[in-house]
Amino acid sequence: MRRRSWWIVYPLLGLAAVLTLAPFALAILGASTSPAAFAARGPFALPDPWTLENYAEVSGGRADLAGAVARTALVALFLTATQLLTSVMAAYAFAKLRFPGRRALFAGFLATLLVPPILTVIPLYLMMTAAGLRGTFWGIVLPFALASPFAIFLLREHFRSLPDALLDAARMDGLGPIAVLWRIVLPLSRPALAAIALVTVVSQWNSFLWPRLIAGQAYPLVTVSVASLQTQHRSNWTLVLAGGTIALVPLLAAAWLAHSRFSRALAIGAGR
Repeated sequence: MRRRSWWIVYPLLGLAAVLTLAPFALAILGASTSPAAFAARGPFALPDPWTLENYAEVSGGRADLAGAVARTALVALFLTATQLLTSVMAAYAFAKLRFPGRRALFAGFLATLLVPPILTVIPLYLMMTAAGLRGTFWGIVLPFALASPFAIFLLREHFRSLPDALLDAARMDGLGPIAVLWRIVLPLSRPALAAIALVTVVSQWNSFLWPRLIAGQAYPLVTVSVASLQTQHRSNWTLVLAGGTIALVPLLAAAWLAHSRFSRALAIGAGR
């Protein structure tokens, strides 16, 4: 019975893989086609001839995508580091420390997850503009530099699963709260930290609305630069596809480089 079920499972998995990878394949094909050939033959034809002119134009010419990728990497790394640092400290306090109002404060943090992010855009914009940070790096990162409620929730649940006896033994050996967190809790939390870091990097790399609103072309990130390739009076889809393909490469490279470490951390966390 199990062998028969594989005849259904494998085709479904294959179909899902094709549907997932097809947009990326079409993007690469379109980015490797000249604008005239793309307009004449459509997006599903193979490039004839293959060309790299679209990549060259968006990399250092019209969109300066190379500079946008560098700026986006700086923003993503900065926000990942600050959110991880503050989220770890807040989650550890909620999970293992005892203080008045702990549950009410944690419930308040969780309540912010129910607020649609679009509702906070205008207040944040007014605050950053009043502070003179419009069009700057700090205007992009400051509203999101502190702890993430989502990260706090996940880390709190993970910290609560750690045995109190282990932490008590560390305190009896003379370790203070910071030393316990750094030397005991964090090494045991590598899978959770890696997952949150990965989610944060991807979400910040793909962020568009806030960088477009607060910085625009004064400090353009990769999503803003790719969107600027399409204007009201000109839609050159080959350039847009080339820009999107280039923007995807750093994420794929980071995922490939982090794959072994991420898998090793998951294996350690599972007790293998």
